[in-house]
Amino acid sequence: MQPFALNYARPAVESDVATPYAYDSGLQLNVLFDGRIAACDHGLLRELGTTTSTAGSKTHFDD
Repeated sequence: MQPFALNYARPAVESDVATPYAYDSGLQLNVLFDGRIAACDHGLLRELGTTTSTAGSKTHFDD
């Protein structure tokens, strides 16, 4: 028997847009490529709205 949810599950769509930050597992924060914390970059936050982490659940945001 196949679980009901598998009838509707779809793979995540790959984004063509590259984010200007990456997750740092040591800091457990998103950091810019120059090492600064992404959530402290006001220009980036104005442009993107948030710096959603892709580590684990996509419901976590950097504060």
